[in-house]
Amino acid sequence: MDRWTGADEGWERPSPGPAQRRRDVWLAVGALVTVSVGAELMRSMGGFEEEPHGVPWQYVAMTSLALLVPFRRTHPALVTALAGIHMLVVGLVLPMTMSTLPMQALYFFLIFSGVAWARDRRLLTAALALVLVLMAAWMAWTFAIGSGVSQLAGMFAEDLPEQVGLFPLTTAVVGFMLLNNVLFFGGAIVLGQLAWNGARRTAQVVAQAATIEVQSGRLRDQAVVAERLRIARELHDVVAHHVSVMGVQAAAARRVMDRDPAAAALALSAVERSSRDAVGQMRDLLGTLRSDDVDPGMPLPPAEAVPGDRSPQPTLAELPALAERASTPTCTATVTVVESSAGAAGRVPPPVQLSAYRVVQEALANVHRHSTARSASAVVRVDEGAGVLEVEVVDDGTPRTGTSGTGLGLRGMRERAQHLGGGIEAGPRVGARGWRVRVWFPTHGPVQRDPEPAGRMGA
Repeated sequence: MDRWTGADEGWERPSPGPAQRRRDVWLAVGALVTVSVGAELMRSMGGFEEEPHGVPWQYVAMTSLALLVPFRRTHPALVTALAGIHMLVVGLVLPMTMSTLPMQALYFFLIFSGVAWARDRRLLTAALALVLVLMAAWMAWTFAIGSGVSQLAGMFAEDLPEQVGLFPLTTAVVGFMLLNNVLFFGGAIVLGQLAWNGARRTAQVVAQAATIEVQSGRLRDQAVVAERLRIARELHDVVAHHVSVMGVQAAAARRVMDRDPAAAALALSAVERSSRDAVGQMRDLLGTLRSDDVDPGMPLPPAEAVPGDRSPQPTLAELPALAERASTPTCTATVTVVESSAGAAGRVPPPVQLSAYRVVQEALANVHRHSTARSASAVVRVDEGAGVLEVEVVDDGTPRTGTSGTGLGLRGMRERAQHLGGGIEAGPRVGARGWRVRVWFPTHGPVQRDPEPAGRMGA
């Protein structure tokens, strides 16, 4: 019973607002006018000739029932119980008044309203049980002890001296009264419960819509944060790499300018190329920020996404050029791409290629800024069978004093790896001088565990 009435749902229908209470007052006035007109029409047809009490008591019965209407939503369980008691008392005292169609419709409406609006469903169950028990007791009294059945049978027997249907006359009278009452009370209760279920589902939909709106706002905020982090990583990698290379090359040119003008010119050419590359890549980032094609109301693209109107982002194919630009007279940089099968590097998803390129770029920039290394080597291994791309950058230097960084470079590498489902290892080399950075990315979904170094693939 609790499950059917919704007592175990944990949801309570909100109380009516002022506008609803005002409408119920006007509805009570309309109900009183309707039942009064119905009673007068019945009186005019001679229907109240045998009513045991006079007109004032009839209007007392009708008015008292209409007065329950303003409370049908504020005190629904109480109104349900009072409507049942009212129906029983008026049926015993003023049976013709209770049996008019407007009065029957008003009883039906009040029981329906109580079931539809009751906030305490267990209290409602008790009120309904009281009404049904009273009505059952009344009918039992009428059938077993009273003369109602015999009177009705006698009325029909005048026109039907013999049985003409499937049932005997007395059985038909009792069955007809039972069917009417089952349909009356059962219909009011079932329809009221359907209305309550509809209100509950509507409230759930509204709550879900509010939750979705909140979650959408959070997703938009997360997208904004992710895009800011992406741009911050891009700016850090571009500026850090090119500026460090420009500084090293300019220092080398200054040192050899007097004794080796050709080497100085070569170093200054590298400075020029690095400055142009930095300006071009920063222009691409600014173009993304200033793009008019982005709808402020739409979620931003995911990190590492490349809009169609931007210049192509670096790929693994551009690593040799990166190594050439990163090489200086004091430190030689090399990059090697190892593939498990021919063309495997070109089949790596673009976001992974970009992240691998940026990792190599940042690692080489760190070598120039923080190390005394004379050489740095980067190996990019692509294992299509395992679905892993691994980047390993090592150098042969020692930490340069007074050049400790902010840690943003390693943090950016870690964010790139974690965003794509990979991981990172960074620290001093074991058994040799220098620093080692190892980063791995999945090429077909997140990596479930740290992969074994792919150097045994044939590097």
